[in-house]
Amino acid sequence: MTFRFSSTPLDESELRAGLSDPACGGYAAFEGWVRDHNEGRRVRRLEYEAFEPLAIKEGERIIAEAVARFGVEHAACVHRIGALEIGGKAVWVGVTARHRDEAFRACRYIIDEVKHRVPIWKKEHYENGDSGWVNCERCAEHAGHAEHAAAGRGHEHDRHSHEAAPRPDYSRQIALKEVGAAGQEKLRRAAVLVVGCGGLGVPVMTYLAAAGVGRIGLVDGDRLEASNLHRQTLYSLAEVGRPKVELAAARLRALNPEVEIHAHAMRLEASTAQAVIEPYSLVIDCTDNFSSKFMLNDTCVRLRKPVVFSSVYQYEGQLQVVRPDRGGACLRCVWPEATRDGLVGNCAEAGVLGPVPGTFGSLQALEALKLLLDLPGQLADELLMLDLLTLGLTRVRTRRSADCPDHALRRAAAMDGASTANAEAEDVELSFDSLERALSTALEVIDIREPDELARLPTPWANARHLPVGQLLHGRPALPPAGSYLLVCASGKRSLSAARELRSRGYAGVFSLRGGIAALARGGAVSTA
Repeated sequence: MTFRFSSTPLDESELRAGLSDPACGGYAAFEGWVRDHNEGRRVRRLEYEAFEPLAIKEGERIIAEAVARFGVEHAACVHRIGALEIGGKAVWVGVTARHRDEAFRACRYIIDEVKHRVPIWKKEHYENGDSGWVNCERCAEHAGHAEHAAAGRGHEHDRHSHEAAPRPDYSRQIALKEVGAAGQEKLRRAAVLVVGCGGLGVPVMTYLAAAGVGRIGLVDGDRLEASNLHRQTLYSLAEVGRPKVELAAARLRALNPEVEIHAHAMRLEASTAQAVIEPYSLVIDCTDNFSSKFMLNDTCVRLRKPVVFSSVYQYEGQLQVVRPDRGGACLRCVWPEATRDGLVGNCAEAGVLGPVPGTFGSLQALEALKLLLDLPGQLADELLMLDLLTLGLTRVRTRRSADCPDHALRRAAAMDGASTANAEAEDVELSFDSLERALSTALEVIDIREPDELARLPTPWANARHLPVGQLLHGRPALPPAGSYLLVCASGKRSLSAARELRSRGYAGVFSLRGGIAALARGGAVSTA
């Protein structure tokens, strides 16, 4: 039993000889070859890369499972890594057994499980010069560039015949009288855009793909981090550093090959939002910042597209469905001005238990399906707030503002000043060329972190004043307007937002420490980059 990688071409005769056993009457082999096209694009060559320590361990586990499950005598799998040309052998699986049937079934099991479970990536090089890494997360029937040739040989010289690939089964939801075959057809014809592939997005896109929504667009510009995994359970540790949107697209295609997945590896901006959103009938906001949420709101109001919003903070969250196509209230009807990003901690700063965004993402998916299927009980003109510690539920009625149709137009005009906001950041933020210079600043230092943050990492300034951001910005700030202040927080994000807010209230002498306490704690100069 063995699983290994090879950086040199595979010699099938040599590999087969390693499994030879006079007690065995059956031998089955599988080979995957690099082909010159995929999904309508001409391919010039491939590259394979693997996280070898984990991949070999998982591959050996699969081989052991096949031997135990099918009672075969010997099994092996070798996968290429590095560059492969067209026609090159990408993977080989061989099995010997006393009888042919066990060999055939074990061979099929090994290749399918390897394609599902082993962390291997391929980089596609196209004739037009484009290239991109793709996670090999499909079963053998859908393995991308490898044109799978299965060869079986034994004393009887029989060839393995593949079983038909399974098809998605929607019978459990079709059994609901409110859904039925007609409802399933509605889902097949639906097109939904999911913005954000994180804690909220994972349950949303998983449930929509599993339900058979015909076309799903994914937008996300982030790469996977290890700290994401406790709540973003669609991904694996071996994939850290990869673009989330590409990983998510591969998982959804494996979950339901009938669904058309469009991946956009980008952060959605006001300048690009309309073009991305227009082909879809429904938008689901799974972002973690206010600027993105309000930008989506404004764009969808202008395009008259429904959008399902959710926000999470520690153990609680809220859900709102905006229906501009039916004259419903939008975000700005409730909050005319968006909260500045950074004033409320995100998951990285405030902390979160994994099931919290999972719960709210599931509620978003449910509301989306209710809308697509026109089911009763849809959330409309109200804000649902849920505290998952106490399971307390609150519903707040929302009313459409008289000038709601003009919200999006006014905000679009305001975007003309976006470059001015960037310039303001340069003016508001301060950085120092050494730790000593930072600690000797003449500005009054205001640490706006929460008490628990302060306990974990004390303020470096002995004379700093502690004033949590909520207390600082509540009502009239307890600071003389003519003073000069340096706001500091963990990473510089909240302090920058708070400084901008105070500047808008007339506090011209307020500054933010670039990089925050974290930059100082790393021991030295605060970068100006």
